[in-house]
Order: sequence, then structure tokens, then C-alpha cells
Amino acid sequence: MKIRIHREGITTLSGIGMILMLINISVYMVLGSGIVFFTLMIFSFIVFCFVGWFFRQPDRPVPNSAGAVIAPADGTIISVDELYVGEFFEDYRTRVSIFMSGNNVHINWIPLSGFVRYQCYNPGRHLFARHPKSSDRNERSTVIIEDAEGKQIMMRQIAGIMARRVITYPIPGKTVLQGEELGFIKFGSRVDLFLPRGTKVLVKPGDKTIGRVTQVAEWV
Repeated sequence: MKIRIHREGITTLSGIGMILMLINISVYMVLGSGIVFFTLMIFSFIVFCFVGWFFRQPDRPVPNSAGAVIAPADGTIISVDELYVGEFFEDYRTRVSIFMSGNNVHINWIPLSGFVRYQCYNPGRHLFARHPKSSDRNERSTVIIEDAEGKQIMMRQIAGIMARRVITYPIPGKTVLQGEELGFIKFGSRVDLFLPRGTKVLVKPGDKTIGRVTQVAEWV
């Protein structure tokens, strides 16, 4: 499987690389090539590789799951419940929450094909992403996709404690395809799916998801 660096990581990696290089040069000029310098070089290399790993972009096959909702993110299912959604819908929906740890791929994908009916960014707090209230209190971006039959699904990208930037690509009115990139959340986060009540959910709390691959619900 080929792994590339996502475009969202290029600027971050360039900045970190420049900072680490300047620090190493400064230490070398003051202390020379001693144990401190070589220890710092090793530490800098580890830090750079860790950040690069965070921004990895795996090469996954284009999904062919027209009758299903695919996972929008890598992570762990932390809850499957029903709750009242006050944004756009103002009714009860089935929520599937996926927690993304720092070790997960942090790209988000479109779970089914359709067109973007609604998109809204909300600044907010940075509670731990597993916190039940993080869905409507944290910094977040909400997208609603409507399929050809008029059924709608909501996705909510939620920033966590470490995440400080939620990026969403689709804009209202745009046609999107299942498996296309929805966006990116930097450094620890969560993605919630809000499905019509009665949708058959195929996952349960504790299950692991692979974004763009795992089927999380039937869409019929």
C-alpha cells in the first residue's frame, strides 16, 4: 500500500523542519558535534517523522458501496445513539460517533454520493473529543449531503483537545461522490454521522473503522 504525505501537511512539515534545522545549527555552533548535538539530531528526526506519519495519506481503493454508508474516518466507534439534532434538521436522528486518536489517519471522506445541501463552520471549545458535549460545544464543521432520492445525512467534524483546525472542502451546491475527501482535522478529533431514524447501523461501540472502507450503515 502506497503512503503519501497529505497536502495539508506540507506547510506544517516545512515549518517544523525549518525550526528543527535552525535549532540544530544553533546548538552545533555553540557546543560543536558533541553528545548533546547528536542527541538533539536524533530527537529532531523522531519529531519530524512523527508529524509526517500523522499527515500520511494511504492509497485506498475507490469504494463501490452504493447501498451503504462508508466510514468517513479511521478510528473507534465510541457511541451509537439517538438524540435531538437542533442544527438544520430539528428532529431526532441516529448518531454514530467515531473517535480519531493521534495514531489514526486524519483525512475525512464522503460517506455517500449526493450533493451538498448545507455546510456550516462553528468556532467553539476544545473539550476532549470523547466528551458527550463535544459534538455541539467544540469547534466543528457540519456538512449535509442529500442523495438522489432526497434522503439526507449529516456529518460533523469535531476538534478535540489537541486539534486546532478543522478543514472542510465541499461547499453547498457541489455534487460529491462516495469516497472523495471531505476534509482534514489536525491532531486528535472526532467525526459524528447523523442518520435518519430507522437506518440499519452495522457497527457498535468498540468497533474499529477504516475510512473509505468500513461500511457503517445500510442506505436503502
